[in-house]
Amino acid sequence: MQLTSLDWIIVFVFFAITLAIGLWASRGSGKSTSEFFLSGRNMPWWLLGVSMVATTFSADTPNLVTDIVRKQGVAGNWAWWAFLLTGMLTVFVYARLWRRSGVMTDLEFYELRYSGAPARFLRQFRAIYLGVFFNVMIMATVLLAGIKIAGVLLDIDPITTVVLVSVVTVIYSASGGLRGVILTDFVQFTFAMVGAIWAAYVIVNLPEVGGIEALFARPEVAERLDFFPDFTNPDIYVPLFLMPIAVQWWSVWYPGAEPGGGGYVAQRMLAAKNENNAVGATLLFNAFHYALRPWPWILIALASLIVFPDLDSLQIAFPNIPANKVDDDLAYSAMLSYLPTGLLGLVIASLIAALMSTLSTHLNWGSSYVVHDWYNRFIDRGASEDRLVLIGRLSTVLLMVLAALFALALTNALQAFGILLQIGAGTGLIFILRWFWWRINAYTEIAGMFISFVVALFFELIYPEFGLRELASYEKLLYGITITTVGWLAVTFATRPTDLATLRNFYAVTRPGGPGWDRVVEQQLDHVDTAADGQLPLRILAMLVGAVAVYSVLFATGFYLYGNLTGAVSAGALALVTIVSLLLIWRQLEKRGGVAGAV
Repeated sequence: MQLTSLDWIIVFVFFAITLAIGLWASRGSGKSTSEFFLSGRNMPWWLLGVSMVATTFSADTPNLVTDIVRKQGVAGNWAWWAFLLTGMLTVFVYARLWRRSGVMTDLEFYELRYSGAPARFLRQFRAIYLGVFFNVMIMATVLLAGIKIAGVLLDIDPITTVVLVSVVTVIYSASGGLRGVILTDFVQFTFAMVGAIWAAYVIVNLPEVGGIEALFARPEVAERLDFFPDFTNPDIYVPLFLMPIAVQWWSVWYPGAEPGGGGYVAQRMLAAKNENNAVGATLLFNAFHYALRPWPWILIALASLIVFPDLDSLQIAFPNIPANKVDDDLAYSAMLSYLPTGLLGLVIASLIAALMSTLSTHLNWGSSYVVHDWYNRFIDRGASEDRLVLIGRLSTVLLMVLAALFALALTNALQAFGILLQIGAGTGLIFILRWFWWRINAYTEIAGMFISFVVALFFELIYPEFGLRELASYEKLLYGITITTVGWLAVTFATRPTDLATLRNFYAVTRPGGPGWDRVVEQQLDHVDTAADGQLPLRILAMLVGAVAVYSVLFATGFYLYGNLTGAVSAGALALVTIVSLLLIWRQLEKRGGVAGAV
């Protein structure tokens, strides 16, 4: 497809703004690692919240949602909608604890919470395991989306795409640090949302689609509109709804939706001015992530079923796309090719914005692990701040190169999503309990990490060779969760707990509260106000009410688009009631000393 001069001008203006912000931020980002990786711990909640949602607004996310909707219908989105429960748990329970810990990265947490050689091993290994291996896989899925978008809309080959995107992203990420990433995230999120909403409106009203009423009247679309799967068929509702909402959200570690917080979400919380800004940032993130963003993508995915009913139609329409890259997730990019001049340039700029926002965050986050949790901790403890910032910039470049190479081997976004879920299966509960149960130790996390990885490899590579019944994805996930959880629990009780001095210090610093610390508190913590955070039941109630509020807004929007005014009013009323209830709960927490003040 050929872009006009107006389209190219819009794209180049976006690039210019992005690079200008990154270069402007570079003036102070190189002063220290705290500035480069945490923006001096002085960022406001609204910028951090938008930065989080911009990061998850990656170019591969619309492709993933399109893949899900075309294969499983709207209800298939529960695979990621269920993670709202994880997010709300982070908002009301863990955000304040992370900010209070004072660590620079969530991996530094290991040597605050655990002790000895196991803690050092855990920190060093996960710095490479997560900062490089996992991080590269995530960035590769994002680049894969970029490859498909560029192939459909710009007729650019995969190698050219990854080179162009990598070079531009590395320039402003390596120079501006986290401050540059966060500031550009704000601009990129604005581009991305405006582009997505405008594109959805135009595409739904294409002559081939016929408007929103005609779209929903088509049989191939109508059968995919339900918010929930068919509860009379366990083969459908178990994998699409029951597993995500009952098990997956608390038991699976997934980047951006880590139980208990972690990764780049923890990085944003640690960069906040104070605890309240950390809480406000994560609340804004979850509200925008689950209630604001999904519907433009869903509408485009549903419209694609009319224009491109199967993979053959996609391959015929775009013969230059390699056959191994043609899957249902390609339909999102394919629908964008119908956009008019001007809007096409804006949408391409918005997709580039989403792509670069995610890549820049993961580059800075992964680099922080390499520098702070590996190089400075284990290789050169006396390194100067200038040298550490230099290592950070070099590792940023290396991570980008590795991700670009891996992206060329992937075929679709849903494939990578499933692999990541399987590798993290069974470890989520560890990240929830380690803050509230003294008995969790470093061996617990080591066992969970290795067992889940081995189980994932077994089901992906070894089990198929036995010629047995093919397991569904949810069955492999459930087996992985069960085996891993039993394994790390056994290891926990078979190994010695963390030494008492380390546990006392951790409790004194973070003050998590709860009965899981009674044994530690009873022995010696007279100088600590152990009741300071004794509102855990009220916080869990806030988590549940908050989740219902966000889901209600999500469904109210859907009902309105479907033309179901009764459903829209009912869901809207429930959203209003739960939002008011949440404000009352927040006020109670504030009165009882569980919140330091208003955000």
